[in-house]
Amino acid sequence: MKKIILSGSTVTGDLTLGNYIGAINNWKQLQDQYDCLYFLADLHALTVYQDPKVLRERTYSFFAQYIALGLDPKKNIIFNQSHVHEHTELAWILTCLTPMGYLNRMTQFKEKSEKHVKNINAGLFTYPILMAADILLYQTDLVPVGEDQRQHLELCRDIVGFFENRYGPGVFKMPEAYVGKMGARIMSLQDPDKKMSKSDENDKNFVSIIDDAKKIEKKIKSATTDSGTDIKFDPENKAGLSNLMTIYSVLSGKSIAELEKAYEGKMYGHLKVDLAELVVETLKPVREKYDDLMKNKDHLDELLKSGADRAQVKARVTLDQVYKTVGLLKY
Repeated sequence: MKKIILSGSTVTGDLTLGNYIGAINNWKQLQDQYDCLYFLADLHALTVYQDPKVLRERTYSFFAQYIALGLDPKKNIIFNQSHVHEHTELAWILTCLTPMGYLNRMTQFKEKSEKHVKNINAGLFTYPILMAADILLYQTDLVPVGEDQRQHLELCRDIVGFFENRYGPGVFKMPEAYVGKMGARIMSLQDPDKKMSKSDENDKNFVSIIDDAKKIEKKIKSATTDSGTDIKFDPENKAGLSNLMTIYSVLSGKSIAELEKAYEGKMYGHLKVDLAELVVETLKPVREKYDDLMKNKDHLDELLKSGADRAQVKARVTLDQVYKTVGLLKY
């Protein structure tokens, strides 16, 4: 039997060129090797105030972006978190097992509390437990996590321990971090010392996969470089230029050495113009597929319902076992 991989993304911001290169482009390979579940974490998004109309539209948008990027809804189970009520049911049971001291250690709560001082809500404090429920509900073997989420996976593993200490083993799998082939690390266009992020408040720092051609060209051409003239890959001294060369290398299939040779004696502007054209052409079919999908919300609703139904079949098996184990009556 194939191992199960689960990954969720909060429906805030837009997926970026960095997401495409660093992760999603490799997800298409995973769908033939593993049983993959990808969910839209709309419940997690509620820890920060969301305009209801914007949240609904962005949820559709994220789903359409996933499909436009090549994730097959037949090979993968792609669904909306709030459509599978078992997530919140299991989260409550796990909340009743999790010591507050463990939640107090979560560095993301401290960081987000500082960022959202007017909305430090209980959901912001307890959402790592909902994240644990997301994972454990599907008997997940592997979870792709970045450094910022590794602490939450450790808490999830701790929660399995709390459950087994009270009720015994055999209900949940112990999830592991997935360390697979990752694409190049793509940095911010204006601040190449930090990673390109879909939640960045500065629109100039990232290329969205659904940006139009003019916007992509403008962002690439205005990307930070340095005062030099030689087109050489040097991440330490030429961070901005090296970031652009990395993007160029990945999308074109050309090595860094080939690019250095091709642009010998040329200016940074030449490389930016060519790179902008390459990014536009790479993302053009994605944008076209996305636009087509967003014009047919009924079709998206059908796909979302199908994904949720398939996810719920798996989730119900786990939750029924949890109910039986903790003493709740089955309905």
